[in-house]
Amino acid sequence: MPIPKKAVETVLASHPTYSEVFPCVPSTAETGRRLVRGVLGMWHLDVLADRAELIVTELIANATRHTPCPEVRLVVGRPTATRVRVGIVDEEPSRLPELSHAGDEDESGRGLFLVEAVADRWGCDLQSAGGRLRGKEVWAELHTEGDE
Repeated sequence: MPIPKKAVETVLASHPTYSEVFPCVPSTAETGRRLVRGVLGMWHLDVLADRAELIVTELIANATRHTPCPEVRLVVGRPTATRVRVGIVDEEPSRLPELSHAGDEDESGRGLFLVEAVADRWGCDLQSAGGRLRGKEVWAELHTEGDE
């Protein structure tokens, strides 16, 4: 007897969220790419790996360039059965991400444009504890099947 679709979504949506803290340095991008590819492989979502690796690379690059934080947390999760979310959490809530306007000769400033181009959606959530802002998560989502 086939499993009802609702049951499948419940099972898939209950995947754990993987997270790990890394130093906020450019070389963390390589480690982050390996972690994201490994998690997507466990979920049999290898088809999303190239896009997710680009996203994590750009989000880590932004954190290392634009925040004084010594560490970042990489988060890979499944908020729903048909979405994967990759995020970088830092402790600098006052430095929100924004699309910059890089010129043709500029060597940087295109990271969020790349994220916007390959992700199905992206954003930033402020995080608080005890009534105080404690940081933010810059995230991007990829659909695992069709449009939601």
